[in-house]
Amino acid sequence: MVEEMTQEALRGLPAVEELVGGVGADALLGEYPRAQVVEAVRTVIETARTAILEGRTPASVEAADFLAEAGMLLASWARPGLRRVLNLTGVVIHTNLGRSSLAESAVERVTEVARSYNNLEYDLEAGVRGTREAHVEALLTRLTGAEAAFAVNNNAGAVLLLLMGLAAGREVLVSRGQLVEIGGSFRLPDIMRAGSARLVEVGTTNRTRIEDYEAAITADTALLLRVHTSNYRIMGFAEEAGLDELVALGRRRGVAVADDLGSGALLELEAFAGEPTVAGSLQAGVDVVCFSGDKLLGGPQAGILLGRAEAIDRLRKHPAARALRLDKMTLAALEATLLLHVDPDRARREIPTLRFLSRTAAETGALASSLLSAIERRCADGLILEVEESSARAGGGSMPLTELPSHAVRIRIPEPPVESAAPVVTRVSASALEAELRRAPTPVVARVSRDSLYLDVLALDEGDMEAVAESVAWAAERVVAAAGAPRPAPGLRG
Repeated sequence: MVEEMTQEALRGLPAVEELVGGVGADALLGEYPRAQVVEAVRTVIETARTAILEGRTPASVEAADFLAEAGMLLASWARPGLRRVLNLTGVVIHTNLGRSSLAESAVERVTEVARSYNNLEYDLEAGVRGTREAHVEALLTRLTGAEAAFAVNNNAGAVLLLLMGLAAGREVLVSRGQLVEIGGSFRLPDIMRAGSARLVEVGTTNRTRIEDYEAAITADTALLLRVHTSNYRIMGFAEEAGLDELVALGRRRGVAVADDLGSGALLELEAFAGEPTVAGSLQAGVDVVCFSGDKLLGGPQAGILLGRAEAIDRLRKHPAARALRLDKMTLAALEATLLLHVDPDRARREIPTLRFLSRTAAETGALASSLLSAIERRCADGLILEVEESSARAGGGSMPLTELPSHAVRIRIPEPPVESAAPVVTRVSASALEAELRRAPTPVVARVSRDSLYLDVLALDEGDMEAVAESVAWAAERVVAAAGAPRPAPGLRG
């Protein structure tokens, strides 16, 4: 009997061509290629077929419903995977959200270079082939005072090239307390092996003195490498050899010295207090210093190598340099970002990362109040809204102990009144609201704590205020509807 019912249900499913050839499919065929519509309809029918075979009842077997589902599927296929999101997490350099946003001038340069031919490797003055590195090297040396500069695709690539170019097949001395792991379980010892260098650990986890380096140097030692522990700190009974000491030792023993800053800063900001700087590394006399372009510099993803001309030239000529080189759009964004750094005041105003990290508590308080008002204007459903002080982070493996004063809009959805005559409703949680915010047409990423949603404004661009409010209204309406909760009165404040 069950088998007969199953077969009858399967026979009741429409054929693909029946749906695609019907009048109801005209709208889909007018928007999408026929092959895609056929694929979407077939997928929807197969989903219903699977449900029937598993003993479940399909949501519907009506042609209009099948086409509606196919339409939603087609829309999801057409939606870009890489999308703009609004960062309300309180983490400025958010690795999962693309780290630093580009300055408007950098975006304009990328657009200009991407849509036309350009002089990527062409010397317009001489009329002969040029080098792509020339577009940023002069700027980097002028900004830092380094003898030479070279940029690759990211800082991990910079470290890899450094090891391959200066220490392949030889020893590299690193303090045990600096054997870092960055995002994605990417560890310094793994990079050492990939670069064909032999890691020699010196000192202990918490204390490494210059004598430890000196005792470990052999005739096979090629490099003394300092690695900035940019995403953690060792506190208490701890000691590290100074960079000046390492440079002096390297000169005395004929060994090169390199400094991996990770998220190096070119400018001095109050928020950067305690962070080692690019200028400090170069003044100490290292042969090479490397750092990221998309962290405290505030530019695109890149790995920047600065230092002595002889060392940088060896890296530039290494066969792997071509595999790690920057493309035209990244070069355009990096050049535009560096041009802003020529004028420090302008850089602080126009580079989003620097602007966000420079915000005062008074500024974030005013911004949070404006966001609260914008949400109130949009949300007829009513939310419990209040501005609270918040503690934000630089993020991106930068300044792990630094807490930045900020403010957040705290959002709660009122519980239905006890005397309500409405049917039993599900309690609307902050987690449900956070999940819907991520699915909004303009996704918003926030954080949940104490069964409340927090929208931290430290990394909010003033021009995105209404977009955040619109997404909050969209998400609130969906979670309230999904829970079957009665709509509360508008305009509630905490």
